[in-house]
Amino acid sequence: MPTCVARVPNLECEAFYYDMERRGIELRSMESGSVAQALEDGEIDAGPVPLADTFRLVPKAAPIAGFCVASVSQATSAVLHSKEPIAALSGGRIAVGDDDATSVSLLRVLLALKHEVSGETFVDMQSDHDAFLMTGNRGLRRRRGARGYPHRYDLGEEWQTWTGLPFVFSRWMASADMERQDFVVLQDALFVGQEDWMNNLYKATGPRDDLLMLPREVLEYVQGLRFYIGVPEERAIALFQEKLALLADVSD
Repeated sequence: MPTCVARVPNLECEAFYYDMERRGIELRSMESGSVAQALEDGEIDAGPVPLADTFRLVPKAAPIAGFCVASVSQATSAVLHSKEPIAALSGGRIAVGDDDATSVSLLRVLLALKHEVSGETFVDMQSDHDAFLMTGNRGLRRRRGARGYPHRYDLGEEWQTWTGLPFVFSRWMASADMERQDFVVLQDALFVGQEDWMNNLYKATGPRDDLLMLPREVLEYVQGLRFYIGVPEERAIALFQEKLALLADVSD
């Protein structure tokens, strides 16, 4: 059977898939928030898992080298839009959609531990709300702001100004049961795909109408990302785990 990989349809993930179908790897489209459960249930062999979900997958799954999606400073695609300044959101209602666990967890950490916001309620997008979180391609389409919500907070930038570190939003994980040869082929596809995709990106001449972005804006966005974990990203992951533990203690 061919290796089955979760295909998350967000711009930041496109590079990973560039060389996969040529190698016979099956791609299954799903939203970021569904990848961890699909991997845990054996529906897929690998995929980009939201960082907050990776901690519970070990030892059922393991990282594929250091492949990830991390923001250097601004995330651009993970933004909180608010009617009031963020520090005034205590007791407010914050809407989230089908966002991955990492973005929502990062927002909780920033609200409680950086801005000392408390008593907020998270609701769905159809409910009345004082602020809302947009991520992925939807976040990119709304990157310039939203009418009636004059305050805009980029989660990657909020984290970077607070900690001085990049933020890792997701990392590639593969099932522990995956055959070694299949694992090696997938790992190589990730390496080659990124290089080839970036080369073609520099040659792009047309706008991305689906994202309301010009080629220059796409390039600037991608240049603000890292796709492989280095020392700063490792430190960021460890610090995020510490902040999550501290948040749990505060909530209790």
